[in-house]
Amino acid sequence: MTKQTYPPRIMYMECKGGGFTGPFGGSESGGLHGSARIGRVTFSRTGATLHYGGRSFQSLKGSGFKANYYCVETGEQYWISGPRRDGTDRLYKSDWPVEIDKDVREEYWTDIRKRPELKDHSTTSLSTTKRPNATSLTRR
Repeated sequence: MTKQTYPPRIMYMECKGGGFTGPFGGSESGGLHGSARIGRVTFSRTGATLHYGGRSFQSLKGSGFKANYYCVETGEQYWISGPRRDGTDRLYKSDWPVEIDKDVREEYWTDIRKRPELKDHSTTSLSTTKRPNATSLTRR
């Protein structure tokens, strides 16, 4: 049998449990929107397990509620997916900022979002990235 290998990949990761802790930063309290990051994950030889920040994540195989992976070490549930070009990565629509790991910022903004002028931005916050066609709600 041939050894299967999967290259590292930039992924969107949103905690649906108690939030990213330890090397991940701050914590939020689950619900529809949790703390989120964009970073580079590695895969096990079979591709069944993702690794990020010293943690391992395995698929919930469709049994999760608002989540598709769980952390093997803590049991917390996560929504993990490939990042979208339009930046709408969260499972549910939200303008909450998403932290972008320093080592993937340039690649994320240049290759994925096609916005190289933002390559130094550390979050996807609307206040710093101003999506095209975004409207401002003002009181008249």
